[in-house]
Amino acid sequence: MTPNATTPKVSLMAEVPEELYEALQVYLNGNPAWSQHRVFCAALSLFLMQNGRCERDVNRIYLDALFDYTP
Repeated sequence: MTPNATTPKVSLMAEVPEELYEALQVYLNGNPAWSQHRVFCAALSLFLMQNGRCERDVNRIYLDALFDYTP
């Protein structure tokens, strides 16, 4: 399944340490091609891939986020 306009989405609210949030904001300010959504999709999917808890769809989400692919 490739993410597109019809892919179901879930909104998450998470508390993160302030230092992590500030580092993310610095990164995003220096890399305008990246969005908070793209960073979280890439990070979460990579975590799942590294810990063996994913399917092919998760691999695709990671690669799409990494290479900024929008179908």
